[in-house]
Amino acid sequence: MDSNGDGIGDLKGITSRLDYLKELGVDVVWLSPIYESPNDDNGYDISNYRDVMREFGTMEDFDEMLSEMHKRGIKLVMDLVVNHSSDEHPWFIESRKSKENPFRDYYIWRPGKDGSEPNNWVSFFSGSAWKYDEATDEYFLHLFSSKQPDLNWENPKVRNEVYDLMTFWLDKGIDGFRMDVINCISKVEGLPDATPAPGEKYAWGGEFFTNGPKVHEYIQEMNERVLSKYDIMTVGETGGVTPQDAQLYAGYNRDELNMVFQFEHTDVDSGPGGKWDLAPWKLSDLKVIMSRWQDELYGKAWNSLYLNNHDQPRSVSRFGDDKNYRVESAKMLATFLHLQQGTPYIYQGEELGMTNVAFPSIEDYRDVEIHNLWRERIVEGSGDADKLLHAIHVKGRDNARTPMQWDASANAGFTKGTPWIGMNPNYVDINAKAALEDPNSVFHYYQKLVDLRHNHLIMVYGKYDLILRDHPQIYAYTRTLGEEVWLVICNFYGDEAEFTLPTGLPETAVELIVSNYEARESLDVRRLSLRPYEALVYKLS
Repeated sequence: MDSNGDGIGDLKGITSRLDYLKELGVDVVWLSPIYESPNDDNGYDISNYRDVMREFGTMEDFDEMLSEMHKRGIKLVMDLVVNHSSDEHPWFIESRKSKENPFRDYYIWRPGKDGSEPNNWVSFFSGSAWKYDEATDEYFLHLFSSKQPDLNWENPKVRNEVYDLMTFWLDKGIDGFRMDVINCISKVEGLPDATPAPGEKYAWGGEFFTNGPKVHEYIQEMNERVLSKYDIMTVGETGGVTPQDAQLYAGYNRDELNMVFQFEHTDVDSGPGGKWDLAPWKLSDLKVIMSRWQDELYGKAWNSLYLNNHDQPRSVSRFGDDKNYRVESAKMLATFLHLQQGTPYIYQGEELGMTNVAFPSIEDYRDVEIHNLWRERIVEGSGDADKLLHAIHVKGRDNARTPMQWDASANAGFTKGTPWIGMNPNYVDINAKAALEDPNSVFHYYQKLVDLRHNHLIMVYGKYDLILRDHPQIYAYTRTLGEEVWLVICNFYGDEAEFTLPTGLPETAVELIVSNYEARESLDVRRLSLRPYEALVYKLS
């Protein structure tokens, strides 16, 4: 929400909408980075960790926002981005001045090899992960944008700086951190070459910088020095982790983090060529992935539950039907997710059923990842522009970054100025004002799910068990806590589906807890004919 008409959402704007969040029922707000930044990568390139980006407001605005959140019983989790800084951070400005500079070792510098980069790693954002710097005739490592040089966690001074800045924010009263790409902070010694695909110059070096050799040592040190001293919540963004890895990062007795974000389910529609190689997703794959995380973390570590975030396309466009059954499929996906064990994350607009946007031109996009991809494949390569634009429409990160749709007025009530990125034109129909006025809206359904979680321990602590493993249309499972059993049934498709209760479960329900269509008369759950994208949750006897 933009409070001053410059087209950019800001802290005062957030403060003005806190009653909306309170009405939804959320307990915690996680903010993407709000620190001082040149904004090369939407604030994930930080030039001052102890101040607020001017476009977002002042530290006084931040203090007011935090105070108003706490008055409403809402906690605040900040984004901690310490795998890299901005190249405009004073540390890096000093670091690049000379090889003898005291800040040189704050970053990862290497001489070239055979007239080229120190190794062949590819950046997350395409192209080489190294940038040459003429001043000292060396390269620095950047796993992301070239304006995001990687910090050198081997240097204890860097770690001390990080713990100091974390303490600064915690002492201001924030309630925790979401830690950006935290499992990339430890690199394998020697930074060896990765194996490239045939004909390729650069190679994915993930095995050398994800879940690296000292990552748990660093996070345990962080926990001992900072996290353990506060009553806070922590979640690590950890791409490329298995449930076994997650048990190390978030195990109950590990003294590291409270939970992690894993990405296995968000790769379910990626082909062999990765994210931009579109492939139809399969319900059978989703069942295997989600169930593995539920089963293998149960009693050992805590799950985080999400389908949307600032880096993912809109879930109703991805896993539902955003044209014919937008409301029904958005509610079904919410049921599927929120009834599992873990902490559910609602991304802005998800509770309205906001959809992907298909901007007509590459010029309409703002994401550095998209523009690097376009330059590499279309401007400098010989790729198919129409095919790539379609892939961007489906998977691009800007799908999640179009402004929040508050009402049907100009620019969806987000700003009185020109928004920093284009609006999704469907805001006239899909917006918070309309949703609040409609008792059958996606918003009110999310509100109901949040309320159930606040009031039923089985939603928090119940054991998850997948049923109907091989059903091609239905994702169904039970949650069990003591003698209480809940049955969750979700039709993932726009056709009707036949549900048959497996043997061994009670055949009569005591209560229909929640459903996304008008209530059914019978509580007989032996056989059910499910409507398109229907979701049902029963309490069994």
